[in-house]
Amino acid sequence: MTNVGNLFNNLNIKIMEIKHILITGGAGFIGSNLANFLVSKGHKVRVFDNLSSQIHGEDSNNSFLFKSLNENIEFIKGSVTNRNELKSALEGIDTIVHFAAETGTGQSMYNIQHYSDVNINGTAILLDLIANNQTNVKKIIIASSRAVYGEGKYNCSNHGFVYPNSRLDEDMKKGDFFVRCPFCGNPSEFVITDEESPIKPTSFYGITKSTQEQMVLTVGKAIGIPVIAFRYQNVYGPGQSLSNPYTGILSIFSTRIRNLSSINIFEDGLESRDFVYIDDVVNITAKAIEIDEPIFDVFNVGSGISTNVLNVAEALSSHLDIKVPIKISGNYRIGDIRHNVADLKKAKKIFDFEPQFFFEDGLAKFVKWVKNEEIQIDSYENSLKELKLKGLLK
Repeated sequence: MTNVGNLFNNLNIKIMEIKHILITGGAGFIGSNLANFLVSKGHKVRVFDNLSSQIHGEDSNNSFLFKSLNENIEFIKGSVTNRNELKSALEGIDTIVHFAAETGTGQSMYNIQHYSDVNINGTAILLDLIANNQTNVKKIIIASSRAVYGEGKYNCSNHGFVYPNSRLDEDMKKGDFFVRCPFCGNPSEFVITDEESPIKPTSFYGITKSTQEQMVLTVGKAIGIPVIAFRYQNVYGPGQSLSNPYTGILSIFSTRIRNLSSINIFEDGLESRDFVYIDDVVNITAKAIEIDEPIFDVFNVGSGISTNVLNVAEALSSHLDIKVPIKISGNYRIGDIRHNVADLKKAKKIFDFEPQFFFEDGLAKFVKWVKNEEIQIDSYENSLKELKLKGLLK
């Protein structure tokens, strides 16, 4: 009689190991999509989330993202700043995906203590619980951000590759939005930013994300738990909060267009971002969860292509078939960067990561979803007033 185990070994068939996964912030945009994908692959998933009204609205139990969670996902409502709630969520878990965080560059520049409490202290509580209690945790995935690089990597005609400082308020007041060489002051050309680039955040949000990833990597190495930090670029797709005025220009612009409101384009409209579709983000994150090799490292996750903000507004207007005034205002926010685009060679080498969605394709899917959603109240102007009151919008 043939031994079944030997038969599988002889055929070199690898049976997927079922993971018991905790996703903090798992009812958010990326987290909910990841949770559903992991459950579809047979993993056991527990979502831990406080259902923030800024993301889920006042009736959080009826939010699109919360309702989208697969019925086989275990849900626990709680905050990463509550030690007892978080400790309970860790029971029986072998893999942690730590997404719980406050996001948004502008808001972070005045809501400082709250961002610190959630992003930094919440991560500290998580690590403290793992380090001081008997757990089954064997891997941690931490969501970092492209914000850790600040302005990122540039090429100066005099000094080669450079890593500029924040742009000066006095220059931007004059409409000079160029990023300049930190040595000679000449305008420089942006290039793809790799993981070896120095960490130079220009916003408090960026500081909290760089602190998060360093905390988790340092403690993980010390106690022997592999850590993968993903520096996500601008993630977009169906399910993004359409009511949150602080994150995601695709959501902000589409809500304004559907409310027949004009779009205020900051700077000169040529500032650019690396937009990466949600499915690409979910796929590489799932690979990181399932990979056997012990990895302690950081990886960029993006599309590797830059798209300027003016083109985004025009493309959205075209796809929605609604014309609204698009004004290039010259306004600017303190803490914003000029350009960003990710170097993906490292993610390609380790995870065989190849983005599958070009921006136009992903945008079409996003807009198709938006058209079927209820038009949200546009609170963007109020967010701008708040920033202006704090001296952060010029």
